[in-house]
Amino acid sequence: MAYIANTPDDVRVMLDAIGLDSIEQLFDMIPREYRLDRPLNVAPALTEFELTSRIGGLLALNQGADQRVCFLGAGSYDHFIPAVVDALASRGEFYTAYTPYQPEASQGTLQATFEYQTLITQITGMDVSNASLYDGGSAVTEAALMALAVTRRFGRIVVAGSVHPEYRQILATYLEHLDPEVVTVPSVDGKVDPKAIAEAITADTAAVVIQQPNFFGELEDVEAVAKAAHEKGATVIVSVDPISLGLLRRPDTYGADVVVAEGQGLGNPMSFGGPYLGILACRQEYLRKMPGRIVGETTDRNGKRCWVLTLQTREQHIRREKATSNICTNQGLLALRASIYLAAMGPRGLREAAELSTRKAHYAAEVLGAVKGLMLAFSGPFFKEFVIRCSKDPRDLLAEVGKLGYHGGVWLGRWYPEMADCILVAVTEKRSRAEIDGLAAAYQRALESI
Repeated sequence: MAYIANTPDDVRVMLDAIGLDSIEQLFDMIPREYRLDRPLNVAPALTEFELTSRIGGLLALNQGADQRVCFLGAGSYDHFIPAVVDALASRGEFYTAYTPYQPEASQGTLQATFEYQTLITQITGMDVSNASLYDGGSAVTEAALMALAVTRRFGRIVVAGSVHPEYRQILATYLEHLDPEVVTVPSVDGKVDPKAIAEAITADTAAVVIQQPNFFGELEDVEAVAKAAHEKGATVIVSVDPISLGLLRRPDTYGADVVVAEGQGLGNPMSFGGPYLGILACRQEYLRKMPGRIVGETTDRNGKRCWVLTLQTREQHIRREKATSNICTNQGLLALRASIYLAAMGPRGLREAAELSTRKAHYAAEVLGAVKGLMLAFSGPFFKEFVIRCSKDPRDLLAEVGKLGYHGGVWLGRWYPEMADCILVAVTEKRSRAEIDGLAAAYQRALESI
């Protein structure tokens, strides 16, 4: 069965339209040494039964968070998801709903999104939230682009080296061919020095980006960073762990202008890395430069409460030259799950999840730090993640710990060469004392066996 519907005649018509003689000419700009000069090494076709059996066997090789005890973190966390989240989010009217391109006909979707925006402003302390973005990395980047538009400064974006490295990579990619320079201030002992941040801020700096808690789980002196940024007229962008807001100060209290986050921990499974949920909220004065879409409440001609999609300055709309972003949709289903999660947990439940994660993480740090061959890398206060240094290759240790039934953490050498002997360990409210003790015993066995 042919899956490419274009006939030779179709191909000829298209080539004529663009003034080419052959498909090969489309690839003339690619150097010949980078082109494949042989047929693809594709195995003979399988029957449907053979194919499903093969795929099933490959899937069985995965060891997800439900097959091993999970201590993975770095932006993706094994938090508890109340059953009500799946029960409501899987209803047909929600599960099949896509971006409302005729929005006013989708009142249920708009109302759910409006509730999401309300909940996000409540936990962040910001004045307004958009209807969500793609993930935490895109949220950081969109916030930086918004800061450029608000401040009209195009010299640099100052970023703490303790911000998630993949978020920084995404930001650098977006700005690579634009004027602003991305200036990274290295972290020292797991945190950035506010004085170093202040020294990096120039008169043409649009924004300072910092993470709280940071990528290593450490708590930054965000108030000092925000003060330094505001003294020089720069926007303060803070990337947060939304679960931490059940326990830590809200970003509005220490000077954040824009708050971004990865919302995966709010009722969304780890899902091998996605899809995830980008959160973005800001102060009122930034509203008209906010990327994406915003749902507003109004009344219809009969005075009945209703919802509309408003401030849609996106690239596919008529006034595309005034578009604030190329974000053309939002993670509606995942935002809905976050709304259900927050509504079900409430302030008390969110605080309890944050407190349990913190207490269990500190217990884990204590027992792992007592294992011969492991030591805590940093001594500062942390939330639910911490870094351990290993006397042996962390990759070998993680492989051995995995064989013993544990996702033991994330190797930091992939992003920080100077931390090639370090592992980032995350502990959520789901982990029991027995599981944490088991992880310590697994590391001990792994260190002895390597």
